[in-house]
Amino acid sequence: MGDCIEHLRFTGQGFPGLMMDREWNDGQPIYRQLRDRVVAMILDGVLKEGDPLPSVRNVAAEYRVNPLTVLKGYQQLVDEQLVESRRGRGMFVNAGARDLLLRGERQKFLTEEWPRVHATIQRLGLTPEELLGAGGNGQPSSDSQKKER
Repeated sequence: MGDCIEHLRFTGQGFPGLMMDREWNDGQPIYRQLRDRVVAMILDGVLKEGDPLPSVRNVAAEYRVNPLTVLKGYQQLVDEQLVESRRGRGMFVNAGARDLLLRGERQKFLTEEWPRVHATIQRLGLTPEELLGAGGNGQPSSDSQKKER
């Protein structure tokens, strides 16, 4: 996200120094955005199997949202079997959560996003070499720049 977005540290137990932005997108419910942020942290390896999620109370206070909103986002993670609730102890990332997410997110990308990306690639006439050379930085490779000169 952009540099202008304010960041706030989770100070809750289990997340020392973890950075998450506190901006919310008006186009999607906050509980869903919270769920998606936790999913991203699991996929990125920031949260590992067995790691605790910060308490509902801490997240609600630090992000100035209703505790029921946080609980609803966490409950989605429980329903998806990504985290488990341990009575009196909190929420913890389940074993195999990252693998489960990777399978689901890969399939979601291939069915929902890839057709649009592929159509754009075709429309622009991009070659595999140009795509691989860009390396995710949005810049053409030095080889393709040399060809244009």
